[in-house]
Amino acid sequence: MNRAVKIGIAGTSTALLVLGGIGTYNIVHGLVSGSAGDDTSQAARGFDPSAVSSTPPSGAEAKKLTRAFLDTWSQQHLDGAASDTDVPDAASQALRDYARGLHLEKLSFDHILDAGPSSVTQGATKVTFDVTARVAGGTWSYQSAVAVRKSTNGQLAVHWNNSVLYPGLGDGQSLTAGKLPPGSAGAKVVASDGRTDLSRFASLRGIAATIGKNAKATGGSPGTGVAVVDGDGAGVETLKVFSKGRPATVRTTIDAGLQSAAERAVKDTHLQRKPAGTVALDWRNGHILAIAHTGDDGDIAINGIKSPGSTMKIVTAAALFDRAGLTPSSPAPCTDSLTANSQLFHNDSGVRPNPGSSLAQAFTVSCNTSFIKDGFHYLVHDGDASALHDEAVNVFGLGSWSIGGGVATTDPSIPADVEGGDQAAQFIGQGKVTATPLVMASVAATVRNAGFEQPVILPGQHQETAPRPLSARTAGYLQSMMRGVATSGTAAPRLGGLAGVGAKTGTAEEGDHTNGWLTAYNSRISVAALVEGGSSGVDSAGYVVRRLLTGG
Repeated sequence: MNRAVKIGIAGTSTALLVLGGIGTYNIVHGLVSGSAGDDTSQAARGFDPSAVSSTPPSGAEAKKLTRAFLDTWSQQHLDGAASDTDVPDAASQALRDYARGLHLEKLSFDHILDAGPSSVTQGATKVTFDVTARVAGGTWSYQSAVAVRKSTNGQLAVHWNNSVLYPGLGDGQSLTAGKLPPGSAGAKVVASDGRTDLSRFASLRGIAATIGKNAKATGGSPGTGVAVVDGDGAGVETLKVFSKGRPATVRTTIDAGLQSAAERAVKDTHLQRKPAGTVALDWRNGHILAIAHTGDDGDIAINGIKSPGSTMKIVTAAALFDRAGLTPSSPAPCTDSLTANSQLFHNDSGVRPNPGSSLAQAFTVSCNTSFIKDGFHYLVHDGDASALHDEAVNVFGLGSWSIGGGVATTDPSIPADVEGGDQAAQFIGQGKVTATPLVMASVAATVRNAGFEQPVILPGQHQETAPRPLSARTAGYLQSMMRGVATSGTAAPRLGGLAGVGAKTGTAEEGDHTNGWLTAYNSRISVAALVEGGSSGVDSAGYVVRRLLTGG
């Protein structure tokens, strides 16, 4: 790797013959401090940097000095060029570092033009010019500019900063030419097939950029060109490419085909342009296969934290099985309404009362009052309503995850210390209970896998485990009930007829509107979707989930 010398650090000179566009000079001679030209320096002529005039020099004056400065620089008489600036010592060292870092062979300037008063440097006149540099690997051309100031005694000087070398070059940065340094071109983040660039998917562009910056890339070969590097030689930005290299890659768990289906699904015409988000997982290992979203509120698939509604009844049912010993056939009367802790709860429209309902039947039709009644009776003791939190965290693994690559996700909330009406609301996924489609896809995956596998987007990444396993008994009960929801329950209008599918719908109240949820699994994937403003889970999120389960 060709590593540029950091500006401000002295080094040895290089013997190269340089032919300037404005003049010709031998580098070996020109880099010798104190050679011809020092007697005409601005310092000798009396420029006073402590007494700068507030009146900019005329365009003709500024252009004349700039031409002299560039002429001397093109001849590689660097001390002489530096003496035309307001800080000769710093400028001299920076010009040397420019030549060394680029392995400069030839330098010329053209189109030197007065650009009027500088908008950046007060009391200065701006002069623009074109630069052509023959450097290691090829020829590089760019536009640059200087600001010329005048001191109160009438003497002029080029105002020095690193932008004279290249516009926007910062302190501690330098230029290098030849083999491009690591970091000057981002890594290519690809799907699990090792080929498909994730940036081609609208929903994954931000995620791909984040992973490219944070994850370790492998393979690849550097190209050649010109780049900005920091003080440690790491690439900051590629300015010119002479020959393309092959970028290093970061392979993710994303399934390119399923991601394409997810991008289409969140734009399903049945949603009427409502914001939607969806996540698909491989339930066997927690690998994230697809993330897609629409809307203006960011990525609602992994950060859209909302009340999950009746999809949370999966966890409530599990708690009733594990902590109270209930079974799917246990009584769970479904009434029109129910008052709990002085708060009145109703069922969604279409849910018929059934005093003789079992827990499985209540789950199939999504009866709120059944789950609130059983939840209060079996899971709240002496004001302690932490049983749902315990089941969610310790069995379903819901907590603080890192899916990998620096990608931010929003943690779910199932509080352990709920009070008042929230003690009842939590059992139907309302109150202070919140989740994202990523979280609810994981809940469905835990049921189908009969155990929690933490979602990840990078293969081989560490995965957190749940403190307690999901029992085979509870997993079997939940799978049976979720199958009933898909075949004859609330999800049947969208998922009925699909082989091996288990599901749970949800409709959550939020302010003056509702959000539609649905989470499901088949023989290969688990998926959850959220549609903001959806009137019901099946008639909004149901369309998204079906397309993913069928690959369309």
